Amino acid sequence: MTEPTASGGASPARRTLIGELSAEFAGTMILILFGVGVVAQVVTGDGGLGDHDSIAWAWGIGVMLGIYTAGRISGAHLNPAVSLALAVFSDFEWRKVLPYSIAQVLGAFVAALIVRAAYGDAIASVDPGHTHATQGIFSTLPGNGDAALGISLTTAFADQMIGTAILLFLIMAITDAKNSAPIAWFAPVAIAFVIVGIGMAWGTNAGYAINPARDFGPRLASFLTGYEGAWVTAAGDVYFWIPIIGPLLGALVGAGAYKVLISRFLPALEEADEVGTIPGEADEEALEPERKTA
Repeated sequence: MTEPTASGGASPARRTLIGELSAEFAGTMILILFGVGVVAQVVTGDGGLGDHDSIAWAWGIGVMLGIYTAGRISGAHLNPAVSLALAVFSDFEWRKVLPYSIAQVLGAFVAALIVRAAYGDAIASVDPGHTHATQGIFSTLPGNGDAALGISLTTAFADQMIGTAILLFLIMAITDAKNSAPIAWFAPVAIAFVIVGIGMAWGTNAGYAINPARDFGPRLASFLTGYEGAWVTAAGDVYFWIPIIGPLLGALVGAGAYKVLISRFLPALEEADEVGTIPGEADEEALEPERKTA
């Protein structure tokens, strides 16, 4: 419990943590408003208001805008798997992992409720029974709910590990100051492209949740608003745990792989090129006066 200050308010540390959690809540909410919103539009629009590509792009845009929203205050993890990986392999404080994760889940939950309310009439029109036909608006299912694909739980679990490993490997690469990191304002754009790419390449098996908060928060919201089968597949298999455990393990694999394959071979920060420059660019600029006088 935080000790109050002499003025009766919370200590500076407490205010900082509250600010970080508020940012994680808001950033994740923005992410889900775009992500779940676009799926709702595509599913209820009967093919006339978007397709898989628009879903992939909107998820990427949602991530980008969520990062711009929260990045300055909390680092914009927006994903418990990111928070866990940064605690294990970077300098993120372990005491913040659970609070960040709760804030992320709550942000996703509130955003999903907003989408559920806004699209309530359209959902009732195409799926009055609130079945797995529209469950995919809110949370992922093996084969995106298409049982004919025959995607097993084992395959879905492996898919979530692989997708999240790719995500964390590339987040580490993009944000590593020792690497040829993009300048700060462009990093959210680069990460957005990562999300779009994963969506276009890894969406069939399990809907590329790659984020426990993104899946659990909306899944809970859908369950509380009429989707009684939210926790299971159409075949009745308990599924909700796969987009939670799979991404958490995959994040550790991806971040660990970056440390082993790339990070340990990079020069120390003081020896590296300026962040945001192409390696060797400074050398080219230094040679330019010599070229002019040659």
